[in-house]
Amino acid sequence: MENNFGESTRQQKVARQIQKDISNLFLKECAELVRGVIVSVTAVRVSPDLEYARIYLSIFPFDRHEEIMERIQAESWKIRKLLGAKLRNQLRLVPEITFFLDDSLEYIENIDNLLKK
Repeated sequence: MENNFGESTRQQKVARQIQKDISNLFLKECAELVRGVIVSVTAVRVSPDLEYARIYLSIFPFDRHEEIMERIQAESWKIRKLLGAKLRNQLRLVPEITFFLDDSLEYIENIDNLLKK
């Protein structure tokens, strides 16, 4: 069974679980990486073979996004290892994870500011 994006039900379930687990990691085990900012996991896209996961993050305040994304990228191996510990009973392989910036909130804010002028 597939949804509008062509993702199977299994992909959707794995993506939701990864989104929940990564969010919890940023709140607890990886809190030092994102200290002083709010990081939200806005979406997770998982490949059909479940080997790759694209994780989209929203960072507030946005002016620190480069610094925070660099920290997260540098520690992605640690995040993947911690994720693996959470997913070990559900998946045979822990997907390779890649982080992307979701700047849609900044875009919306810019549009809003332009409309106010």
